[in-house]
Amino acid sequence: MTSRSATMLAALALMLAGCAGGTVPSRPAPASPPRGSSIAVVPEMMAPQGLEGVIGQDAGTLARRFGTPRLDVAEGDARKLQFSGRDCVLDIYLYPLRPGADPVAAHVEARQRQGGAAVDRGACIREVERR
Repeated sequence: MTSRSATMLAALALMLAGCAGGTVPSRPAPASPPRGSSIAVVPEMMAPQGLEGVIGQDAGTLARRFGTPRLDVAEGDARKLQFSGRDCVLDIYLYPLRPGADPVAAHVEARQRQGGAAVDRGACIREVERR
């Protein structure tokens, strides 16, 4: 047998040995995350000046005040509700303030429907309420 044939035979033997029913050690499945909140940092609440009745409110209270949200997006423990007025869009961001708590409004953004330029939050809140 030539050295080339011996090398090919050795390579073939190694390949077949890899298929010979050996078990590959498996890793245990990662533990599922605990139910409830997984917040790492408590969000900073916006100052309520001009946002009274919004900051600190839960989603149900906000829906009763502004109607059905145009968007309701959840990401982990956080939630974004979007409401629209005739000329503005109001985004309200809700976060739990402690593990396991329901998220509450912590931040508000307002912008024009056309163009997206920032507008006065209080004025947009009043406009959305009138709809």
